Amino acid sequence: MNKRFIIKSVVATAPCRLTVTFGDEVTMDIELSVIVAQNKTLSPLCDSELFQKAKIGEFGYEIVWNDDLSLSGDNLRAEAVEQCGGISHERIWNWMHRNRLTLDTASEALGISRRMLAYYRNGEKPIPKHIWLACLGFERYNGLDESVMKQAA
Repeated sequence: MNKRFIIKSVVATAPCRLTVTFGDEVTMDIELSVIVAQNKTLSPLCDSELFQKAKIGEFGYEIVWNDDLSLSGDNLRAEAVEQCGGISHERIWNWMHRNRLTLDTASEALGISRRMLAYYRNGEKPIPKHIWLACLGFERYNGLDESVMKQAA
């Protein structure tokens, strides 16, 4: 697994807020209140006493609260990147899936190398804004529904 998604430390700093240090030594604050509110299965995390029990899972791939509640490192990293104004690797995964693109067809559509797209998709390199805008332009040009475009943005 990509060391950027391995969790080295976690501290619950406020209700629904974590400070997480990842395997690449980057520390990020992550606000989870919106995610918790949107996902019924995470609603127990509204209990501040339970939320404070956040700890690293057995192999560092996730943060766990109990046997039923956990969040993976890659999803947490993606959320932190988005909250900082960046573009997470999950957007590339979702874009490729929505458009039924392989690495080869997606890299050709974007005019970049297959290897660079793989770096973006796997979270190994940050996604430049112009690449994400090209993804949105591809969908617009290929006639995807307006509601899909709003969800993608």
